Amino acid sequence: MSFTLALVGRPNVGKSTLFNRLVGKRLALVDDQPGVTRDLREGEAKLGDLRFTVYDTAGLENVTDDSLQGRMRRLTERAVEMVDVCLFIIDARVGITPADEIFADILRRRAKHVILAANKAEGNAGQGGFLEAYSLGLGEPIRLSAEHGEGMDELYHVMRPLAATFDERAQTEAPETDVAIDEDSEADNTEGGEEIPEWVPTLKRPLQVAVIGLPNAGKSTLINQIIGEERLLTGPEAGITRDSISLPFTWNGTPMRLFDTAGMRRKARITDKLEKLSVADGLRAVKFAEVVVVLLDAAIPFETQDLRIADLAEREGRAVVIAVNKWDIEDDKQDKLKALLETFERTLPQLRGAPLITISAKTGRGMDRLHDAILRAHTIWNRRVATSRLNNWLSVMTEAHPPPAPGGRRVKLRYMTQAKTRPPGFVIKCSHPDELPKSYERYLVNGLRASFDMPGTPIRIYLRGQGDENPYKNRTKTQPSRLKKHKKPDH
Repeated sequence: MSFTLALVGRPNVGKSTLFNRLVGKRLALVDDQPGVTRDLREGEAKLGDLRFTVYDTAGLENVTDDSLQGRMRRLTERAVEMVDVCLFIIDARVGITPADEIFADILRRRAKHVILAANKAEGNAGQGGFLEAYSLGLGEPIRLSAEHGEGMDELYHVMRPLAATFDERAQTEAPETDVAIDEDSEADNTEGGEEIPEWVPTLKRPLQVAVIGLPNAGKSTLINQIIGEERLLTGPEAGITRDSISLPFTWNGTPMRLFDTAGMRRKARITDKLEKLSVADGLRAVKFAEVVVVLLDAAIPFETQDLRIADLAEREGRAVVIAVNKWDIEDDKQDKLKALLETFERTLPQLRGAPLITISAKTGRGMDRLHDAILRAHTIWNRRVATSRLNNWLSVMTEAHPPPAPGGRRVKLRYMTQAKTRPPGFVIKCSHPDELPKSYERYLVNGLRASFDMPGTPIRIYLRGQGDENPYKNRTKTQPSRLKKHKKPDH
C-alpha cells in the first residue's frame, strides 16, 4: 500500500458506505441511524490503479469528556494524526453545520493532507450544501454519492498526485520489507514430517485469530493489551464493539490477524436491528478464523451462552482456546481454577483437552501462555497422521471394543485414512455405515485424541460403505449370448 487514508466527518454522513465502496466489500456495518461506527476499521482499498489503506472512523462529535462519545472522538483524532491523507466528508443535503466548522479547524491544524468531499450530492437536493462547502476553506470540494458511486473519477484525479508523492517516499524509505516477505513466503506450503505440517505464519499469510465472548468480557481490552496500544474502543459499557475489526500484528514473532467481535448475547434477547448485524458480523469472523479464543468472565464463567459460543466454534471446525479473563481480581485462585476445569470437562466434552488459560487483559498477566496456547492449538488443528499408523490403531480399537451388531449383522471397520486437516478429518470404510451408533463414533474420536496427541481440536469422522463389496449386486441377470444365423439378403 502506497499511502493511508482516513474517512472523517460527522455521524451519518456516509463514511462507512464510501469505505465499503473503496474496499469493494460490505465490511463496515451501514444503517440509517447515526453513530454506527465506533472503532477504526482498516481495509485495502482500490480506486482505479491506486492501491492504499483506508480507515473508517467514528463520527466526530463536539464532546471532549470521558463519555463514550468523547472516547470515540479521541480515537478518531489519533487516526487523523496517524494517516497520510484525511478525506473530510460533509452531508450535502444538510449543508455546513457548526460541528463541521469545528472539525475543519481541527483538520487544518492536525492533518497532513485534507481532501474535502460533499457526499449525498446526487440530484438538486445536494446543490446548496455542495456550494456551502467552499466556506470551510479546505479547497475545492468533490461532489460525491457514495451510495451510487458518483464522483469516484474526480476523487481519483485529486488523489493521484498525492499517491505519486507517497510512492516515491516508500521506495526510498522501506526497501527491506519486501525482502523479508519474500523469504518468509517460501515456507507457506512446506510440510515437514509425517504428522505435523510445518506451516509457518508469514506476513502474507498470517495466523487468523478471532476473539469471541459475551458483552463486556474484555475482548477489546485483550487485543489492545496484545498490540500494546489503545487501538480499540474500550470502557465499562457493555456492547461497545459493533463491527468485527481485524488488526494485523506480529505477536512474539508470530504474524497474526486479530479479529475483535461484538459481544454475543442470547438470540431471544437481541431485538435491535443493529445488534443483529453486529452478531452476524462476528459469526462471519469466526468462519474466517483459524483459531478462536473464547473469552470468559472469571466472575461468571461458563454461562449457558458461553457454552453455546464455544460449541459454535467447535461446530465451525475451528481450533479453540478457552481464556478466563479478569483473573487479577479473583481471591481464591486455586479453588476457582479447580472448579473451572471440572466445569469445563463436564459441560464441553466435545472440546476435551482444549487449553484453558487464566489471564488479565487489563494487567497483561498470562499473555505469553495465551500466545503459546494459540500456537499449540493451531499446530494440532493442522496435524496429519500416516495411514499405516491409523489402520494399526483401528485394529487395536476394534479388538478392544468391537462395533455393535444391529439386527445380527456386525458392522466391520475395514480401512481408515485421513482425508483432510484444519480440522482433522478421517474417512473409515465399513459395512453398514448407517448402522454405526454415534456413541461408537465418540469412542473413536476420544481414542484419536489420546493416541495421536490431538486434545481439544474438532475431529470429524466420515463413514463410507465398501464400494467393492459385490460388484454384481445391482446388475440384472442376463442370458448368455448366442450366435444367430443370418440369412443372406435377397438380390
